[in-house]
Amino acid sequence: MVMKSDIIGDVLDRYPETAECFMAIGMHCLGCPSARGESIEQACMVHGADCDALVAKLNEVIG
Repeated sequence: MVMKSDIIGDVLDRYPETAECFMAIGMHCLGCPSARGESIEQACMVHGADCDALVAKLNEVIG
Protein backbone atom coordinates (compact mmCIF):
# COMPACT_ATOMS: atom_id res chain seq x y z
CA MET A 1 0.00 0.00 0.00
CA VAL A 2 1.26 3.45 -0.96
CA MET A 3 0.84 6.40 1.41
CA LYS A 4 1.27 10.11 0.73
CA SER A 5 4.32 10.21 3.00
CA ASP A 6 6.13 7.65 0.81
CA ILE A 7 9.16 8.82 -1.16
CA ILE A 8 8.46 8.82 -4.90
CA GLY A 9 11.75 7.09 -5.72
CA ASP A 10 10.93 4.26 -3.32
CA VAL A 11 7.47 3.83 -4.85
CA LEU A 12 8.93 3.71 -8.35
CA ASP A 13 11.56 1.18 -7.29
CA ARG A 14 8.92 -1.11 -5.79
CA TYR A 15 6.18 -0.47 -8.33
CA PRO A 16 7.58 0.73 -11.67
CA GLU A 17 4.13 0.41 -13.19
CA THR A 18 3.09 3.52 -11.22
CA ALA A 19 5.27 5.84 -13.35
CA GLU A 20 2.34 6.53 -15.69
CA CYS A 21 0.25 7.81 -12.75
CA PHE A 22 2.91 10.33 -11.81
CA MET A 23 3.40 11.42 -15.40
CA ALA A 24 -0.35 11.84 -15.90
CA ILE A 25 -0.42 14.65 -13.31
CA GLY A 26 2.63 16.44 -14.71
CA MET A 27 5.49 14.77 -12.86
CA HIS A 28 7.63 14.14 -15.91
CA CYS A 29 11.03 14.28 -14.25
CA LEU A 30 10.81 11.02 -12.32
CA GLY A 31 14.55 10.42 -12.43
CA CYS A 32 15.61 13.84 -11.15
CA PRO A 33 17.01 14.17 -7.63
CA SER A 34 13.91 15.94 -6.34
CA ALA A 35 11.58 13.17 -7.44
CA ARG A 36 13.87 10.54 -6.00
CA GLY A 37 13.89 12.22 -2.60
CA GLU A 38 10.56 13.93 -2.05
CA SER A 39 7.34 12.48 -0.75
CA ILE A 40 4.23 12.06 -2.84
CA GLU A 41 2.58 14.75 -0.72
CA GLN A 42 5.43 17.23 -1.31
CA ALA A 43 5.40 16.61 -5.05
CA CYS A 44 1.63 17.06 -5.23
CA MET A 45 1.92 20.42 -3.47
CA VAL A 46 4.56 21.57 -5.98
CA HIS A 47 2.57 20.35 -8.97
CA GLY A 48 -0.85 21.47 -7.70
CA ALA A 49 -2.19 17.92 -7.78
CA ASP A 50 -4.76 16.22 -5.55
CA CYS A 51 -2.62 14.02 -3.32
CA ASP A 52 -5.46 11.82 -2.07
CA ALA A 53 -6.62 11.13 -5.62
CA LEU A 54 -3.09 10.24 -6.74
CA VAL A 55 -2.53 7.90 -3.78
CA ALA A 56 -5.86 6.20 -4.51
CA LYS A 57 -4.88 5.74 -8.17
CA LEU A 58 -1.44 4.41 -7.23
CA ASN A 59 -2.97 1.85 -4.89
CA GLU A 60 -5.47 0.87 -7.58
CA VAL A 61 -2.62 0.29 -10.05
CA ILE A 62 -0.57 -1.85 -7.66
CA GLY A 63 -3.64 -3.82 -6.67
